[in-house]
Amino acid sequence: MTIPSTQDPTSARPAALPLRPELAGEEPYGAPQLDVPVLLNVNENPYAPAEDVVATIAADVAEAARGLNRYPDRDFLPLRAALADYLARESGVRVAPEQVWAANGSNEVMLHLLQAFGGPGRTALSFAPTYSMYPEYARDTHTRWVTGRRAEDFTLDPEHAVATIEAEQPSVVLLASPNNPTGTALPAATVEAVLEAASRVRVPDAPDGAGAVVVVDEAYAEFRRTGTPSALELLDRYPHLAVTRTMSKAFAAAGLRLGYLAGARPLVDALRVVRLPYHLSAVTQAAAGAALKHTESLLAQVDALRAERDAAVAWLRAQRGPDGAPLVVAETDSNFALFGTFPDRHAVWQGLLDRGVLIREVGPDGWLRVSIGTPQEMERFRTALTEVIEELSS
Repeated sequence: MTIPSTQDPTSARPAALPLRPELAGEEPYGAPQLDVPVLLNVNENPYAPAEDVVATIAADVAEAARGLNRYPDRDFLPLRAALADYLARESGVRVAPEQVWAANGSNEVMLHLLQAFGGPGRTALSFAPTYSMYPEYARDTHTRWVTGRRAEDFTLDPEHAVATIEAEQPSVVLLASPNNPTGTALPAATVEAVLEAASRVRVPDAPDGAGAVVVVDEAYAEFRRTGTPSALELLDRYPHLAVTRTMSKAFAAAGLRLGYLAGARPLVDALRVVRLPYHLSAVTQAAAGAALKHTESLLAQVDALRAERDAAVAWLRAQRGPDGAPLVVAETDSNFALFGTFPDRHAVWQGLLDRGVLIREVGPDGWLRVSIGTPQEMERFRTALTEVIEELSS
């Protein structure tokens, strides 16, 4: 009789795994999560939900918990209707509930888009610098990834964008507006130029007449300055446009993980094909619906954060770096500011961290990004940055 081995399998020499070659050596995405007094590195809303919001969420989640023995509503039309109502209020653009899609954060929404419209033999295109997760969505869906360039001030030249689309013939174009990590918003004319060029793309294995899908990522849209348009205004003219949003930022609900988009119904129906069954839990649906009942109070701090952002930008532009050069700050319509340039940005980042302030070392060389926090947090940031610059200047 063979006696089974009692050896701990974790102590044995690890077997080789058939990892996809393009994943070899890759590290998981994620900003540092450190326990420091001032967290200004991942563009969170610094204001926690009020107690009445918490109470509504708790009550609605408790009600959903009574039915957890059943699978959740696959198509969650009540939540999609509530999101459509919110978009109409926020942007003035009314879409039907069937034109809205939601998932576990806008990250999953983006993955659905690449699953549906990317894939082997297809290309996804964006313009760098931009959100660092975009190439990972492409990688994970076996989609070829290509980037054009932004100008030195991080704006996007429409002629360059059109020429790049014509040369690369992508099936998906990803535009962040406001852009992360720069904060730059796109003029409507630029988005329209991209949409027109995308409509002329002919993806080899797509049906006749099918152009590229253009995704405008508006995760920070609620923070945009007065007069900055939303791409939602273009939906009725361009059926190949998808505009993505999130409840993570302006709604102070990063822990909820609820992202969504608006688009033409055929586009949304394509995403329903690739989503996993019951991908949005009953608890998430209940919590998101409850939060939307308190839209006014949850968004009450947006104006204050805009004012704090503008004050931070003005203050930064009045400072000089360790080399004596004036600091430069990118124009921003978001809840963060990209500033620089520093000969050694890591030394500045580390100096701030040593003083209990965590910001993000991201974007082009020499630049740093600070999320906008409470007035007290921003004062801590200003004091710490002044000290670091003085220390590095000596």
